[in-house]
Amino acid sequence: MPRLRELYKKEIFHKLKEKFSYKNEMEVPKLMKVVINMGVGEAASDQKKIKGAVEDLTLIAGQKPVVTKARNAIAGFKVREKMKLGCKVTLRSNRMYEFFDRLANIALPRVRDFRGLSAKSFDGRGNYNFGIKEQIVFQEIDYDRVDQIRGMDISIQTSARTNEEALALLEDMGLPFAK
Repeated sequence: MPRLRELYKKEIFHKLKEKFSYKNEMEVPKLMKVVINMGVGEAASDQKKIKGAVEDLTLIAGQKPVVTKARNAIAGFKVREKMKLGCKVTLRSNRMYEFFDRLANIALPRVRDFRGLSAKSFDGRGNYNFGIKEQIVFQEIDYDRVDQIRGMDISIQTSARTNEEALALLEDMGLPFAK
């Protein structure tokens, strides 16, 4: 069992139940899934760039990502229908907790000029979204083998109903927010 999942079950769960005075244990917020999306805009001109993005995301997430394709053709961007434009991966259960632990404790502190994540990026239903500009902040990525610096979007879905509940959950789980 991942370290963070164990911590949630032993400490964070009870702390949140007391703080928000839930009557039922099923009301206590928890992590549902983490989605990592890596768009590769240069793929419109060079389809080989997708391969590097897939390899990087596989190392970061620990499972093979799905290659995303364009739904419509957009002439202004030289994009054709069903052209490969990026990749995404959805993490659940143990892999999700392991990734979240590495993200909060190792990757985010390695971001250049990092002062914490914004607490304004919640969507109103307890989900949190943010972006990272460089994939090299993850220790799994070998800096010498990187062909290009790519960013990624990370979406964390929780079962919390409000932003306050989700913020309390993510703070207790170790995500560094700006004060």
